[in-house]
Amino acid sequence: MTLGHEFGAGAACLKCKDKCEGFELHFWRKICRNCKCGLTEHDVSMNSEENKKVGKLFEDTKYTGLIAKLKTDGIPRYQANMVTITLPIPKDVPMKSVTYEWAPPVANKYMAVRYIELLPPEKRPVAGTEGAAYRRQQMARQLPEHDQDPSKCHELSPAEVKKMQQFVRKYKDEALGVGDVMLPEEMALVKAGGQGGAGVGAGVGAGSCHHCQQPMRMGEPAVYAERAGYDKLWHPACFVCCNCNELLVDMIYFWKKGKMYCGRHYGDSEKPRCGGCDELIFSNEYTQAEGQNWHLKHFCCFDCDCILAGETYVMENDKPVCTTCYMKNYAVKCSACQNAVEPEAQRVSYGEHHWHAEPQCFKCSGCSKCLIGQRFMAVQNFLFCSMECKKKTMA
Repeated sequence: MTLGHEFGAGAACLKCKDKCEGFELHFWRKICRNCKCGLTEHDVSMNSEENKKVGKLFEDTKYTGLIAKLKTDGIPRYQANMVTITLPIPKDVPMKSVTYEWAPPVANKYMAVRYIELLPPEKRPVAGTEGAAYRRQQMARQLPEHDQDPSKCHELSPAEVKKMQQFVRKYKDEALGVGDVMLPEEMALVKAGGQGGAGVGAGVGAGSCHHCQQPMRMGEPAVYAERAGYDKLWHPACFVCCNCNELLVDMIYFWKKGKMYCGRHYGDSEKPRCGGCDELIFSNEYTQAEGQNWHLKHFCCFDCDCILAGETYVMENDKPVCTTCYMKNYAVKCSACQNAVEPEAQRVSYGEHHWHAEPQCFKCSGCSKCLIGQRFMAVQNFLFCSMECKKKTMA
């Protein structure tokens, strides 16, 4: 066992490279203290953690026996179905084996491979490719641990823990499911009770995809969702969240009022989410600012964590920062006086250069004439009111 803050510690950031000193988990933001990237952007093997997370997600549901196995410690462990498939190909060509980090759990390996072939190339979970990295990122994004396990949240009160447990119980009972991959003609046989195939062989169509409304093709795998009813089916590439439009990772879905959600956006449809810690908010009191919701204790400066309630702040990349951190880390420098430009100060920008909109800064470099509201020409970080001043100064 490892403490949450020990897991992945020191791992290199794949995004920031040498700029990050190594992964160091912020104690409640779910990001690296050093570079502000998430754990999935760092070089950390997540397989065992992912398997434990998804195993717990399906704990105490009718799907436990289907996709997770109980370990000796009583905690279900997800079987991620990482497989290597070797298929016969034309003679005189060497046999080819492909390892998938995940494949649909179907007995027919040809159907599993065809399912993956019908996904966008950049999203196919072939080991060592961008598709495998995409799956890992979506596993973290779509199924955040802190949406299902109170122990992964920051300092919940007993009342908040109870509300969260009720929320988890509700979605396990009413919304959570795993897609089934079948051929439409096989589903027709199942629905007909295995008698006669409901006329499939007589040319009856396979129906239309619930997402794109385009026809399904016989002989091609389709995705079904028990919660939605087996009268609905999807193309493999169309089994997506209605909010983010991303493939539902490992076909894990949440069905609500006729719509298909990933775990994250199902949670967002039920509860407000804190813009600071990324957790769902189960307290009655919280604040709203800049179009987002925040725990009262988490409306803090993104850089130094000082509380911002009642204080002046500046939004940088959709994150609030205090004026001290803004001046230190984000403020542009005036090309004239070389001082940082305060967030509330008026300024003039031209290309990559900035000036205080004050007579002593925004003036002609030749004759010192104030240029506010006047025509000017800029040469590097010099300003001129006329060609004459430019010639005199640049001579």
